[in-house]
Amino acid sequence: MVTVGVRELKQKASQLIRILRETGEEVRVTHHGKVVAYLIPARNPERKEDDVRSWANLDTLAVEIGAHWPEGLSATQAISGDRR
Repeated sequence: MVTVGVRELKQKASQLIRILRETGEEVRVTHHGKVVAYLIPARNPERKEDDVRSWANLDTLAVEIGAHWPEGLSATQAISGDRR
């Protein structure tokens, strides 16, 4: 993570935005040594649609798993049994 003071932010805004855009690396902004802001990449609107689709797929998968899950077996029991 890149850390810059407010003055440096004003002087290098274009360069910092380019770093953010190209690498996705966050920028921490400080004032008198204390963090006052973070510059983070904006989410791509197309990704939001992908996120919604992914959650819907997980919901469908959960229903399918639930339909075949052995009665009385908790997820904790299933995982600990698998670790042995």
